[in-house]
Amino acid sequence: MQPLKKIHEPELAGPFPPDMHDVRHLWLKGGLLLAWALVSFVAAYFARDLQAFVVAGWPLGHWIAAQGAVLMFIAIVVVYCWAMNRFERQDAARMAALTIERAPSHG
Repeated sequence: MQPLKKIHEPELAGPFPPDMHDVRHLWLKGGLLLAWALVSFVAAYFARDLQAFVVAGWPLGHWIAAQGAVLMFIAIVVVYCWAMNRFERQDAARMAALTIERAPSHG
């Protein structure tokens, strides 16, 4: 009986890059997730209590249900994009400074 040949299995992708688990990224994701949960669940839970407040002729609960959650989601995406761009610029500046620092001096 011949031994079974090992079939070449494709290599699985390695772990996520360590910079995606940076503390700044985790705090950003956690904060935005908390904001999403508050708008989605807490505001919906108190929607009946918010009906007493009227904005532009409509109860506040209607505005939050019809528009607020969607606008908040868009705001979360915009904040996430802005913050990640800022983090990338900071990381690029830090890497450039390290590169310059490590470069051999010619003199």
